[in-house]
Amino acid sequence: MRRWLLGPPGWSMPVCDMDVRVGGKYRWRWRADDDGKEFGFSGEFVEVAPHAKLVYAQDYDPGDLSDSMGQEGAVVSVAFEERGGLTLVTTTIRFASKADRDAAASTGMTDGMEMSYQLLDSVLAS
Repeated sequence: MRRWLLGPPGWSMPVCDMDVRVGGKYRWRWRADDDGKEFGFSGEFVEVAPHAKLVYAQDYDPGDLSDSMGQEGAVVSVAFEERGGLTLVTTTIRFASKADRDAAASTGMTDGMEMSYQLLDSVLAS
């Protein structure tokens, strides 16, 4: 995950702890290479179906950043489906409210996610 879950260039992922099982915890932190600012996510896996689906609760820690992703955490579902020899990955994020969703989207998170998926494509191609 440290090879592809990075978002825009200039960021590293110094913390990537994951206990991938129902009830297992995770903690991810990113650091900006230029100024050392950090942010992260943590939570708990609520569903683990190997090669098919991961569902986890997610809490945002803005760290040194001044942004917000709302008042409540989110639930993230990642489904993996084989289609014609390729894997389709579908990520759904359920926020507690529209206001929380809008706050998260305003951080530029969707751009970072897209960059991470492009990095994952590169990692898998190599």
